Amino acid sequence: MSDHAPTHSAPTALADVKARLADAAREAGHDPSAIHLIAVSKTFGADAILPVLEAGHRQFGENRVQEAKTKWPELRARYPGVELHLIGPLQSNKTREAVELFDAIHTVDRPKIAKAIADEQTRQGKRLKLFIEVNTGEESQKAGVMPKEAAAFLAHCRDDLGLEIAGLMCIPPVDEEPAVHFAFLAKLARDLGLSELSMGMSGDFETAANFGATYVRVGSAIFGAR
Repeated sequence: MSDHAPTHSAPTALADVKARLADAAREAGHDPSAIHLIAVSKTFGADAILPVLEAGHRQFGENRVQEAKTKWPELRARYPGVELHLIGPLQSNKTREAVELFDAIHTVDRPKIAKAIADEQTRQGKRLKLFIEVNTGEESQKAGVMPKEAAAFLAHCRDDLGLEIAGLMCIPPVDEEPAVHFAFLAKLARDLGLSELSMGMSGDFETAANFGATYVRVGSAIFGAR
């Protein structure tokens, strides 16, 4: 028996999220086609992911390299064009596998990881889409570069390591208004000359779209409760 309620239809939920995302973008004067929806499939097996692939969706997010490794090579062989995003923290000892497996990493947050990614990209002859994770709430227990260090870290990634950084990513504090953090991240990206913004999850992706998100990371609103 499935762990997930049979009443939940991921393709229907996916279509609903896409429609809400487009409405939110248009409302704020943004082009809906500029927003990429990452379906966050962490903790879900192939049986839950297949209906979303069958519905034509091709951008997915995973939190852990090891979990992604158990699911995606086989799924990608069956469904060409999948784009896989690492949206969870990356440990340096998993960098080789991460660069092999993923097309984008949203959690570049310290020099050691940036260097490991740079070395692996050179070794594998591959270029990933990279985002610097910014700790907009300056929470001591959370990953991410402190806002005041973002410019120096970006310069280090680009000038010292030769990395192409596409944009910024954030996860707002759970007990604060996400709009404040999304507005802050959007301004910081503009100040740094970066065009991509990875922000917004199941509970606040419409707000993120209002503030110019180009990638939103939506899991439970598509796949159902974990």
